[in-house]
This record gives sequence, C-alpha cells and structure tokens, in this order.
Amino acid sequence: MIKNDTWITQMADKGMITPFEPKLVRRVDTLNVISYGLSSFGYDIRLSPVEFRIFRHIPGTVVDPKNFNPENLEPTQLHHDQQGDYFILPGHSYGLGVALERIEVPENVSVLCIGKSTYARAGIIANLTPAEAGWRGHLTLEVSNSSPADCRIYANEGIVQLLFFESELCSVTYEQRKGKYQDQPEKVVFSKV
Repeated sequence: MIKNDTWITQMADKGMITPFEPKLVRRVDTLNVISYGLSSFGYDIRLSPVEFRIFRHIPGTVVDPKNFNPENLEPTQLHHDQQGDYFILPGHSYGLGVALERIEVPENVSVLCIGKSTYARAGIIANLTPAEAGWRGHLTLEVSNSSPADCRIYANEGIVQLLFFESELCSVTYEQRKGKYQDQPEKVVFSKV
C-alpha cells in the first residue's frame, strides 16, 4: 500500500528523511522554485549543490557498468543567477547528481523515485530508481537530457518524488544482502560489481 503524508511525517520524525520539509515548498523568499517537500502521497527531494557529473566519451573506450571508469564522469560547475543555483546538462547527455536529503528506509518499506513533471516537460528524464527496504544514504540521481538543447538542472530544488510502499518484512534484510550502496555519502557513487 502506498503511504500518505501523515505516515511520511511520522516516519520523518524518526529520521527517515533528513532534512525534512513538512509542506510542499514552491517559493523561497522571492524566488519561485521547483517544488520540494511533503505532498499528499509522496515526498519531493532536492538535488544537492555538492556535486553533479556528466558522462563524457573517452575515445577508444566503452562504458562498462561492471568495470566503470570514473574518468567517464566529468565534474560540472555550479552556476548562480537570479533564478537560483544550477548545473547545465548538455543536450543529448546524461548526468549523475546526489539527493540533498538523506533517507533511511524502514525494513518493511520500499521507495520508488520518479521524475518530476516540470523537468519531463523540458525533455529531462530522471531515471526510475528504487530504494530497497533497509537502505540508507543519499540517493545518486540519474538524469538524462533527451532534448537537443542544453538544460538547467536546479540545485536545492525538487528533482524527483519518492513514493513509499509498505509490505510485510522480507526474510533477508538489506544489511544481510550486503547492498553495495548502503550509507551512500552526499557525492556521486558508481560502484564496481
């Protein structure tokens, strides 16, 4: 069953989402922002300004998810103007960022991260990502620009929505499964198999 705002708030009080915004924020001071915070049946997390990396082709190489070369990820600059802080994701490219919020998923809950429509309308696709029961850390966020135009990806503003689904407890915990992304820091992580 999908969990509602009351449940999310109760669990946030126990440390499930840090920092936690108890309402949907659409404006900060005089600045309109891409919404983040608590909604009726989800929570919109923000993109951290700490790091954003863009996939770059290195001539003569092939990207191998089992043996990833970190040189394929190029750091990109955080920009600032009257609209806020942002990274630029070039057209037809792919980048990795990190959630500003740290989450601790209860052992009987799985989380689905889905892209926000504000970005989808601009051709920006946030990869559908699960956070399994018992996982904790800062989510690495996969973002692709399907349009030919460069696009701003705003830091400190909403990037994906978390949907929480409760179930019976699993027979094996995330810790016992030795999940490779447990306690992920607020930086881009790409682990080898």
